[in-house]
Amino acid sequence: MTQVTDHGGGVRSIRVPIPDNPLGHTLVYVVDTDRGPVLVDTGWDDPASLDVLSAGLTGCGTSVAEIHGVVVTHHHPDHHGLSAAVREASGAWIAMHAADASVVRRMREYRPERWFTYMADKLAAAGAPEAHVAPLRTARPRALPGLSPALPDREIVPGDLLDLPGRRLRAIWTPGHTPGHVCLHLEEDHPARLAGRGRLFSGDHLLPEITPHIGLYEDPDDATVTDPLGDYRDSLERVGRLGAAEVLPAHQYAFTDAAARVRALLAHHEERLTGLLGLLRVPLTAWQLAERMEWNRPWERIPYSSRNIAVSEAEAHVRRLVKLGRAETVPGSDPVTYRAV
Repeated sequence: MTQVTDHGGGVRSIRVPIPDNPLGHTLVYVVDTDRGPVLVDTGWDDPASLDVLSAGLTGCGTSVAEIHGVVVTHHHPDHHGLSAAVREASGAWIAMHAADASVVRRMREYRPERWFTYMADKLAAAGAPEAHVAPLRTARPRALPGLSPALPDREIVPGDLLDLPGRRLRAIWTPGHTPGHVCLHLEEDHPARLAGRGRLFSGDHLLPEITPHIGLYEDPDDATVTDPLGDYRDSLERVGRLGAAEVLPAHQYAFTDAAARVRALLAHHEERLTGLLGLLRVPLTAWQLAERMEWNRPWERIPYSSRNIAVSEAEAHVRRLVKLGRAETVPGSDPVTYRAV
């Protein structure tokens, strides 16, 4: 399968592989500007992925050394991973929203064992069995993907046009998947004259078939009680109002009718919240909720690391119910249990 797709109007995408991941690849976009090509995301930090990115850029008539800048939709390693390699080869600037840049700074400061301890404590508080938590307490310190990402040197300011000479690319803040996730609205006529207002680089916020992970934002130095699902729902509505003619996501494929996809995702999360209320007729921990929620495979077949992600998503959903006054914590419960109101 060809790794490069020409979307017209000086925009191409490169399918950069994600090793050992069912997503398969990240779509890295190459946007022509008057000062040289700019990338939207870079892909996973892996030598084979860098080779594919380099070959794809050659297929686009350019090279890593000629990249003028990198716009990062969010800090996850399948998007931001190769940014350091691109900057080292080209001197390109790297732009990111301040909230995710703050995450990157903290990630670079933490030792891996601090993450293991933090994750173990969080899972124990969520009601995970000791058999699941124990490997984290005894894990040997090692380098983890994404824990030494490149520090951005430019800030993406919501509502502003990015400094891309010859293009009109406006930043839309879309928290939910991460606190600083941004979509990028290319405010130019669609090259195929599709009805609507330009094109939207949507990162992981809006995907044609996948519902992005919405979990908790917290890290070892941030005790803020956030509402990621509430943020995501608000962000979806904001993007739906843009009326983009076409969506260029970071995974799968380009698609039209963003408003319909927004409605489907809002309905999906409302159905999930309703389902959780049914489960919470009896008090349950976040782990017990995750065990009972509907996933893409039975709980017993979900891998270890994916269970951690599932628990985080369960907590984000129950936290939303608590904020809406539809659920509450059970006083004195340890680990914390929740029940419907």
